[in-house]
Amino acid sequence: MFSKYKKTSATPPADAKDEAPVADIAATTPAAATAVIRKAAPTAPAQVTPMDKERKRKERMGEIKLDLHRVLLDNLNLSALEHATEQDLRQEISAISSEFLEERSIVLNREDRQNLTSELYDEVTGLGPLETLLKDETVNDILVNGPQQIFVERSGKLELTDITFKDERHLLRIIDKIVSAVGRRVDESNPYVDARLKDGSRFNAMVPPVAVDGSLVSIRKFKKDKLGIDDLVEFGAFTEEMAAYLQAAVATRLNVIVSGGTGSGKTTTLNALSSFIDNAERILTIEDTAELQLQQTHVGRMESRPPNVEGKGEVSPRDCLKNALRMRPDRIIVGETRGEEVIDMLQAMNTGHDGSMTTIHANSARDGISRLENMIAMAGIEMPLKAVRSQISSAVNLIVQASRLQDGSRRMTSITEITGMEGEVISMQEIFRYQRVGLTPENKIIGHFTATGVRSAYAERFRMWGYDLPPSIYEPIAAQ
Repeated sequence: MFSKYKKTSATPPADAKDEAPVADIAATTPAAATAVIRKAAPTAPAQVTPMDKERKRKERMGEIKLDLHRVLLDNLNLSALEHATEQDLRQEISAISSEFLEERSIVLNREDRQNLTSELYDEVTGLGPLETLLKDETVNDILVNGPQQIFVERSGKLELTDITFKDERHLLRIIDKIVSAVGRRVDESNPYVDARLKDGSRFNAMVPPVAVDGSLVSIRKFKKDKLGIDDLVEFGAFTEEMAAYLQAAVATRLNVIVSGGTGSGKTTTLNALSSFIDNAERILTIEDTAELQLQQTHVGRMESRPPNVEGKGEVSPRDCLKNALRMRPDRIIVGETRGEEVIDMLQAMNTGHDGSMTTIHANSARDGISRLENMIAMAGIEMPLKAVRSQISSAVNLIVQASRLQDGSRRMTSITEITGMEGEVISMQEIFRYQRVGLTPENKIIGHFTATGVRSAYAERFRMWGYDLPPSIYEPIAAQ
């Protein structure tokens, strides 16, 4: 009936005695035992709510799916599946499922059968319960706290889903499937891992014993359609005047740092800013997990690599950055600066690689400068504080602050220029900001973007490069 992808020496299905339906077990129960059970039962049983019925139905379907998955692994020739079409594989799974259900006298309606086939297909070829969430375009992040709790982020807000794993073993099997596909492993000796899914989504997992209540998984989904400047303006992330200013800043090769917290949209902002880079320039990108989607013709992408099980083979972001300097780049874009590579990044910005960009974790432009100072100190480089600040002030021209606000919206809350040194302090001036006014009853933030009234220190540079911005974009906007 289903021989195309069936193993030639198939393992016989699991023993029917072990998998007997509940009805059969009840039939073989001795009468005395039944009497005892009936006697122990309460005289007025609690009413079964629809929620309890649904939970029991899901548990039963989960058990059937688990048993069927074992049967599939026993019967399918997995090596032949690599060349099978989706239609053929779904038909094969449907045929094996039908025979299994018939053998066990399990009756399911048409919708349950279709759902079962679809879920089994995801188990065999995809990531099981997570596959539905990965296909959902409205989901930005998937957060798994053990097998029974899966949260998603939609529009900046977290929601608990009704999707679950069967148990911890099921969750660990999916984690192992992901990390083994990229040549990595996770176990008790190496309990955490960073990886990248086939579609480019960032994957991080931490397993027991480090994860106390079950494995922790976070997936930052990779947007197939890159958001451009026009999209971000339409979504209200910033204004057209700010976009015109940023276009001039990137095109005239100012060194830009995008600062912000986790999930504030730093990488999205960096992607959008990169669209202003001329197509004739050679760009090299360095990331821990390749997420940048540059549309230019001449782009070289590099990805750092953690050490293997023996502690060897590590390629750090600093190694990639040092090598990038020997590859004749016009611009270097570092996905995130978080360690000792900061000194090489600043030196590159100071020595002919104008227009380089990176992101850092910080809550404001001033905090971003402090973070750079701390990273230089952590790199073990002993320099006077004034020399460190002088290096930073001459390397970095612009800090763009991205924030995720309390209502889940993402805004470019500040654009700040670094203008030099005043004594031992780095001097800065804010050009644009997001001015919060209040909060609606629905907890939506009321606010508007405005210029600060300060003219850009790089206005003459912009004019020399052909970007003569009108003075009106620097005029403050009164609250409406």
